[in-house]
Amino acid sequence: MFSKIVVHRVGNKINGESLILSQEELQLEEGMAESLEDYFLGSFKSEETFNFYSDTYLVNNPVFSSVSEIFDDKAKFLWEAENIAKHLFEVAENPRVMGGELFIVYFEDDREGDEKVDKIGIFKTEKREPFLKIAPQGESFDIEKDLGIGLSKIDKAALIYNNHKETGYVLSVVDNNKNGDMYYWFEDFLKVKQRDDEYFHTQEALMVYKDYITKQLPQEFEVSKADQADFLNKSINFFKEKEEFKLDEFASEVLGDEHVIESFNNFKTDYEQDMQINIAEEFPISEAAVKKTQRHFKSIIKLDKNFHIYIHGDRQKLATGEDEKGKYYMLYFDKEV
Repeated sequence: MFSKIVVHRVGNKINGESLILSQEELQLEEGMAESLEDYFLGSFKSEETFNFYSDTYLVNNPVFSSVSEIFDDKAKFLWEAENIAKHLFEVAENPRVMGGELFIVYFEDDREGDEKVDKIGIFKTEKREPFLKIAPQGESFDIEKDLGIGLSKIDKAALIYNNHKETGYVLSVVDNNKNGDMYYWFEDFLKVKQRDDEYFHTQEALMVYKDYITKQLPQEFEVSKADQADFLNKSINFFKEKEEFKLDEFASEVLGDEHVIESFNNFKTDYEQDMQINIAEEFPISEAAVKKTQRHFKSIIKLDKNFHIYIHGDRQKLATGEDEKGKYYMLYFDKEV
């Protein structure tokens, strides 16, 4: 349960809207506090995490600096929450960014696994939903329509854990309403990047391999769509079945051919240079990252506008050919299910 909460109204200065700052914390009844906590934390579904960064020194990141002050001294909560609101107001450079309420929340001694860790939450509401208010009126009822904040999903959220301060803390970040500006919350306001952890390495290793199979491999080798589908299936199955990724093991079991392995290693090196990232050659595999990324590994062969073939398993049960009627695929199976 949170121990401190304050709300500010942050408009869009480009559209002539104002910044309205609270001078004291909210005092909530227990039932309202529980509802708000469920609302604030309900959108954090992914295990993907981030950390603050700066182009110079971390202390020059305004949100990092403010949350550091609060973690060091909770008496500074109101002052630094005001600074966070002012910073959010100043970074709105796009007229499509919607104004809304900004909640700053302090979660004290909240258990995270086997240890307790304080957290600071920054939550912004933007969308308004219509609702009906019904009240007794004499021997009947009166009904009117109004607009308010729905409690189903927060628009923007960041949860900062009080650990790993030296590398920019650990954050969970959500933006469910980008308003045509994908940089406003992650980059302009928070200035965060994905953490260099097992989730990141699993995700990036899968995506670089997918790009290699779908883009580079057909340029260097004669491979059919069925062969590409087989490579994709083997790769995602490797990540599902293993607890740890080792590049040599992956190359041997999935890529197989030494020329393909050499080609992939060259592609991986170029990819890392172009994307300015480093994909480790050994790391624990994140099951959550595999689950999220596998939807991009759809092994589908599209035949004109007539058929789609979904390939999930044994490549040997699929054959191709050509006769007087045209090209064809032949599928072998044991039984219909």
